[in-house]
Amino acid sequence: MISDRVKHLVDDIDDFMELSLTAGLGMDYGHVPRASTLTGIGKVRGRYCIILANDGAFKGGAVYPITLKKQLRAQEIAEQNRLPCIYLVDSAGAFLPLQAEIFNMGGRSFYNQAVLGAAKIPQVAIVCGSCTAGGAYVPTMADDAVIVNKTGTIFLAGPPLVKAALGEIVSPDDLGGAKLHCRTSGCTDYFATDEATALQMGRDIVSSLNVYCNSEKEFPEYDEPVFDVDEIPGIIPSPKDHHKMNMLQIIARLVDGSRFHEFKAMFGTCLLTGFAHIEGHLVGILANQGIMGEAEATKATHFIASCCERDIPLLFFQNTLDDSNNTPENKEEVLQQSLSMKSQARMLSAVSCARVPKITVIMGDGFGTSHYLMGGRAVSPNFLFAWPNARVAIMEPHILAKKVAQESDLQEVDGVMKLTEQIEKESSAIHGSCHVLNDGIILPHHTRRRLSQCLSICKAYRVPKEPNYPIQRM
Repeated sequence: MISDRVKHLVDDIDDFMELSLTAGLGMDYGHVPRASTLTGIGKVRGRYCIILANDGAFKGGAVYPITLKKQLRAQEIAEQNRLPCIYLVDSAGAFLPLQAEIFNMGGRSFYNQAVLGAAKIPQVAIVCGSCTAGGAYVPTMADDAVIVNKTGTIFLAGPPLVKAALGEIVSPDDLGGAKLHCRTSGCTDYFATDEATALQMGRDIVSSLNVYCNSEKEFPEYDEPVFDVDEIPGIIPSPKDHHKMNMLQIIARLVDGSRFHEFKAMFGTCLLTGFAHIEGHLVGILANQGIMGEAEATKATHFIASCCERDIPLLFFQNTLDDSNNTPENKEEVLQQSLSMKSQARMLSAVSCARVPKITVIMGDGFGTSHYLMGGRAVSPNFLFAWPNARVAIMEPHILAKKVAQESDLQEVDGVMKLTEQIEKESSAIHGSCHVLNDGIILPHHTRRRLSQCLSICKAYRVPKEPNYPIQRM
């Protein structure tokens, strides 16, 4: 049902980009398919919109902690890319047994609705089913609200609670149905006789938003890579050999014509930087090819400043190495480490303050502080995806397990093995996707198309921001 609603709302379901598909699986409180909500980006009447649709088929669309996390991430993406929000509401409200994990931050989604609306990012709600407790605020805080007759309801407390508190028996429709809210309360603006009509009304509302979607940024003609993108899975090394990954081979299979205009090719060679096109979109690429040292961080800072001055989106192809064991043994090494830290701090500032879209793909490992430097979640990229083989952790799992075992005085071999297995599981791409630590897992040979989609979305409503400083050379 939830997929059918989205299918009838968007222009082309094949062009719809769903986010965090596996979110909610393997939670401590059980599996929550799709985190009880579907989020994604598609075109409605030619305009990119982000859609947040409650899954009323699972526990009545109840909101779990992971549901809230997924909703907040979708609203963050909407804010970064100025995407109109469409809420398909069908929710019983918070899952009460877990209210302690939901209530305090639960109101953040309503706060975001107000802030997004104030920023002239349209908020549209279509009430397809129950809209109970906190969920009742979604349509009442939207710019436009549609409600479906007989099935759509809005109330803070449903009929069972009314009966328990007052002893009165009232039907859901009489308590908070479409006729009540369209005729009496004014909480909703459009009365739909059925769901199909409601979704059509939603499409009509989007056409009247008076927002301009810059579709001219989509290029009808471009060169395909010379090297076959389907070859990428065959050139990815095993996880223990991720450090051997050849990023030039991968870039050659992702960019138009396999053309990569490399920047500072002979300096800081453990980091590749350069310009290319992906389905016509000009991009600046940063790709790991080893340890992120002083030269690499300095090179990256210069390159990021150049991209910001030219208003070129940044792509981070991440495969960072664990540098936690690089303990200096003499005065010269201490000095070199200090210089590297200073350069990395400047790079982190440049990445954090970059005024251009940032898209990250974790292609191998995301270990150590270099994960932040290369567009990790902490620096708020517009989108962050992971390949199935990706791993993200503070350090390599087996090294981390040994350190934890030492600090915990854990001597048993079985105990250390179980700890290693747990850390390996927690560092996996599927764990990150299930906990909304990334925006989803993508297959390597689908990466080019996904990057092109994201670049079009980032540019759709974007107003370029002028840098207020010149490029600082090394």
